[in-house]
Amino acid sequence: MPFEFERLAIPDVVLVTPRVFPDERGFFKEIYKYSDFAAFGINERFVQDNFSKSSKNVLRGLHYQIYPKAQGKLVACQSGEILDVAVDIRSSSRTFGRWVSAVLTAENHKMLYIPPGFAHGFVVLSDIVEITYKCTNEYSPKDDRGIIWNDPDLNINWTVKTPLVSVKDSRLPRLKDAEKM
Repeated sequence: MPFEFERLAIPDVVLVTPRVFPDERGFFKEIYKYSDFAAFGINERFVQDNFSKSSKNVLRGLHYQIYPKAQGKLVACQSGEILDVAVDIRSSSRTFGRWVSAVLTAENHKMLYIPPGFAHGFVVLSDIVEITYKCTNEYSPKDDRGIIWNDPDLNINWTVKTPLVSVKDSRLPRLKDAEKM
């Protein structure tokens, strides 16, 4: 199998490491293969691919969509380095309100699978970053929601003292006041 799958402290969030085939010309890797993901238990079909470019200390998130348009995501760093964060917002989950994170870089090739029912955000650790993420549902503005990045109840260690946050993201509610899944 060309992928290694590692369940994180919240087992529904999975760190995925593809097998990389380097040679003198560069390298080749598979980013996604339905049969391998399904064999591991990730049976999602991805319907939209997104690309994001950001500069150092930019923090995006925490974003999610409510049902029926909830999105699962497969996040990959194409250049640079991010700290990628997933927060469980499934009100019936035993891990509700907990978060996990992973450092994704172009060099380590790791990807993070975040299922529907999680808020997602990242902070840029390198000068510039380019990330791609596959989504299990198309973007739906009317179902778009978020949680403030610095919610004291979550106490996420973003590792950046003064992140650059959009006006929209700086006005998001705390988890206790946000729409749950």
